[in-house]
Amino acid sequence: MDYFALPVQKLIEEFEKLPGIGRKTAQRLAFHVLNLSEDRVIGFAKALVDAKRKIKDCSICHNLTDTDPCRICGSEKRDHTVICVVQNSRDVVAMERVREYKGLYHVLNGLISPLDGTGPDDINIKSLISRVANGKVLEVILATSPTVEGEATAVYLSKILKPLGVKTTRIAQGISVGGDLEYADEVTLYKSLEGRREI
Repeated sequence: MDYFALPVQKLIEEFEKLPGIGRKTAQRLAFHVLNLSEDRVIGFAKALVDAKRKIKDCSICHNLTDTDPCRICGSEKRDHTVICVVQNSRDVVAMERVREYKGLYHVLNGLISPLDGTGPDDINIKSLISRVANGKVLEVILATSPTVEGEATAVYLSKILKPLGVKTTRIAQGISVGGDLEYADEVTLYKSLEGRREI
């Protein structure tokens, strides 16, 4: 039985819907918000609504962006002959923290996972093939996490990219097996990128 006023209970329930947020953390967040000034709460709510309304997928790489194409795809300073394939936009942020990679990205927005009902047609593979087929791409780096699903996706991609004649590499192991790319530190990511191998 909860002893909170209905609006507080609703706020707690909304925070609980966020990933990694349990009941006690949701309560702490709700009471923190209630202790903020009304201007700060309105600013927070506006930031949420603005992000939801203005952020979209880049039409080229599928990274989250407020411009189309995104700043990475539109940059003349990037190497347009290399594409790094990642699972999600958080992985792009992780790779950018390294500050050594100068190519482009391709965000799959998922991994092949038959147990979860996710097949090749459910993630951004067709658009990757279209990008590579134009002949300007010389290398595709597969930087999916070293999980069962990440490895299965990398193997699948290497098989469909091979006939296109593009060099296909996999980031070196250095990231712990079962780990997620977004949680890896910069040195580990740099070493993984540096030690990538052709598959």
